[in-house]
Amino acid sequence: MELLKGLKRTNYCGEIRENHIGSEVTVFGWVQRVRNLGGLIFIDLRDRTGIVQLSFGDETDREVFEKAASVKSEYVLAAKGFVAERASKNPDLPTGAVEIKVNELRILAKSETPPFEIVENSNTSEAIRMKYRYLDLRRPDLQRNILLRSKAAKVTRDYFYENGFVEIETPILIRSTPEGARDFLVPSRVHKGSFYALPQSPQLYKQLSMVAGFDRYIQLARAFRDEDLRADRQPEFTQIDLEMSFVDVEDVLQIVEGYIARVFKEVVDIDVPLPLPRLTYEEAMNRYGSDKPDTRFGLELIDFSDAVKGCGFKVFDSAIESGGIVRGFNAKSAAAVLTRKEIDKLTETAKGIGAKGLAWIRLTDEGVSSSFGKFVSEDVMNEILKKAEAEKGDVILIVADKKSTALSVLGHLRNETARKLDIIPDRYNFLWITEFPFFEYDEESGQYVAMHHPFTSPMDECLEYLETDKSKVKAKAYDLVLNGIELSSGSIRITDPELQSRIFSLLGLSKEEAQAKFGYLLDAFRYGAPPHGGMGIGFDRLLMQMLKAESLRDVVAYPKLKDGTEPMTDCPAVVDENQLKELGLKIDLS
Repeated sequence: MELLKGLKRTNYCGEIRENHIGSEVTVFGWVQRVRNLGGLIFIDLRDRTGIVQLSFGDETDREVFEKAASVKSEYVLAAKGFVAERASKNPDLPTGAVEIKVNELRILAKSETPPFEIVENSNTSEAIRMKYRYLDLRRPDLQRNILLRSKAAKVTRDYFYENGFVEIETPILIRSTPEGARDFLVPSRVHKGSFYALPQSPQLYKQLSMVAGFDRYIQLARAFRDEDLRADRQPEFTQIDLEMSFVDVEDVLQIVEGYIARVFKEVVDIDVPLPLPRLTYEEAMNRYGSDKPDTRFGLELIDFSDAVKGCGFKVFDSAIESGGIVRGFNAKSAAAVLTRKEIDKLTETAKGIGAKGLAWIRLTDEGVSSSFGKFVSEDVMNEILKKAEAEKGDVILIVADKKSTALSVLGHLRNETARKLDIIPDRYNFLWITEFPFFEYDEESGQYVAMHHPFTSPMDECLEYLETDKSKVKAKAYDLVLNGIELSSGSIRITDPELQSRIFSLLGLSKEEAQAKFGYLLDAFRYGAPPHGGMGIGFDRLLMQMLKAESLRDVVAYPKLKDGTEPMTDCPAVVDENQLKELGLKIDLS
């Protein structure tokens, strides 16, 4: 290329240091800013490694100086010269002790004025930045995130390769199978009326890889789910997908723990103590009201049911009489923050997620005030305060409802209250959740359904309850949680055809339906399936937590917005009528 003829980069901009003084270097990059002081010109040149100062003065060739004077922000330059000590050092820059005295300058590309300034922590609206994502990605903070993502991917592969895993790529165009979310469907041109699906996960293929004898499988897999978006969810995402043969729960947990310790140490220099803490699903729900609790703060749930049983307050009594619970938590020293107005806001939040209301007690200098105090005796109130270990300045929040609703609401209120009180410390708290229920009761259908996918194995000691008491059946399933975010979910799989048939039957699937949906996997299991299990770790979510980012869009190069669009390429978009005709499709927007 003529523009680069005779020039070859010797260093990246961010690499130049004092040990380079006196050396001739060639750097390429984008102009961050220009300071023209008349007889002196300074250009900050930026590439993905950082910024270095280019210097032009009296000793500079006039043609080179004049060329430097014509340069503007975001021009692409090649600069050759000798590294010298800066007269005015910048301690905020790694390269701030040196500069390059340029003797050859080439303008490789000019730039129009960008629609926003290329700076860290830009306050430009996200819509504009996403429209010009290629410019947004020039920002140093985003570049660091993407570079760290690349490093984390390498550490991931290194760790699993060292532990005997084989990387196997699974198909992107697959058969649609029920996995809990809506599939993205791809129509077939050759087989009109038939559709591929984009994988929600490589679940069945990785199990088939175990049948194929590969023993340990790993993939940084692309997965797709057509569901509503939020800060930690994208329609397409990457997961660290793994499967292992001849293992049980402990083996999978140990290999994943080793990976977590390795990736956090090598990527962000954080020591993660092992083994990671564990809670059963039941313990987590009873203590925190969530199967993905944030354990960085207290606010653990308290059972007030015995203390208020028959107390005369209709809300409490009716909940207990109908088999529900009365539980809450004590927000210590929170009265100054949780004013009546703030409690009203929390009450509206509780109602919005299913509660009938929110009972409360405030202990202040003026005494004890409560939303239900006039309905209960002094003895009952004192018993509640005793159970909560309440002191002056505390606020007690209570929900009375059926158990599933009360726990879920309190789990949400617990997190919201912690944010209001600003009591969440800046650290990484990992947690395993184990022994999930195998079934969950679906009130709409009045039936028990699988909490995980139907290939999850029940715990051995629970098999006797499969037909007699589904509420007692627990699964060999496990989740990895970090700071209240579910990072990973996995299980030991069913490989016994007889047990699999029982599970399908209990889930209401006939033999014909099971064969139609999962026939190829069931057929494979007839030819010697080793015991196996695994999990999928959300790579994007892991990075989001690792970097303490507010959104997945901060760790994904080309993300979608909350409405599923990508403004940069203006997709999704309509397609040509001829394309639809080839596929045998017609659009009906009615």
